[in-house]
Amino acid sequence: MIKKNSTGKVPPRLSSGKDRETSFQSIWSGTISFSLVAIPVQLVKAVEPGRVSFRMLHGTDFSPLLRRMYCPEEGKIVGQDEIIRGFETAPGRYIVITDEELESVSPQRSRTIEIVRFTDINEIDRVCYNHPYYLVPARGGEKAYSLLSEIMRRTGKAGIARFVLGEREYLVAIKSTGGVLNLITLHYSEEILSDGELAPEADAIDAGEKARIKKTIRKMTTDFAPGKYSDRRRGKIVTFLKKKLKEKAAVEAPEALEEEAVGPADLMAALQESMSRVKKIH
Repeated sequence: MIKKNSTGKVPPRLSSGKDRETSFQSIWSGTISFSLVAIPVQLVKAVEPGRVSFRMLHGTDFSPLLRRMYCPEEGKIVGQDEIIRGFETAPGRYIVITDEELESVSPQRSRTIEIVRFTDINEIDRVCYNHPYYLVPARGGEKAYSLLSEIMRRTGKAGIARFVLGEREYLVAIKSTGGVLNLITLHYSEEILSDGELAPEADAIDAGEKARIKKTIRKMTTDFAPGKYSDRRRGKIVTFLKKKLKEKAAVEAPEALEEEAVGPADLMAALQESMSRVKKIH
């Protein structure tokens, strides 16, 4: 699904944050389950990063530069078939891990998001929140989905579940917002740094100063409206790029020559290859 602007046209690639293209392609499909309930769903993105990305080019001929795996010991580019994994135990010392060994300790892939308990939404500290997604009902699951979403909204409950995506098991919270179920990956407790020593020692507070601060906060209090805020730097960059494109034609990179297949040429290719493998699995 691609969002359209007010004229009904698909916005150009170089667009502002509000009308840029948004993909709702399914990342994963399966079921939400708890007790004897099973609801078919699909997982889709809830956020689209608004960062403007720049490609590094060769300044003399505008060729896009590639990232390679370089061995400083032999002074050469290393092919994909020569690359192995290593966990650093000390500077310069590694435990070598094979693909098979890593697979043996990876969680078993599943098509189920199993809710193990429900809890009050406010019981989940926001510092635990990691990344949000939307869960949308698959065919045949619309009625049960709507019922679960409505009950969770009315009761203020969130479902706590474990969820396997790719090679990792995530702890997730499922909550209802505006009739839509959100899945939020959570940080595990060992990932969260303690804030025990951050708070300053409490000193006696002047009553007048306390009253002034409370009054100021009351005057500034309003409902949070995300639409009122935007990435101002991104907006300036997009405006600048549009202006520059009108004033001067874009440079053209030379046609790339065919090379021997030695694995992914750059980081983006590696990520795309990884995602394609995940999609084939699921």
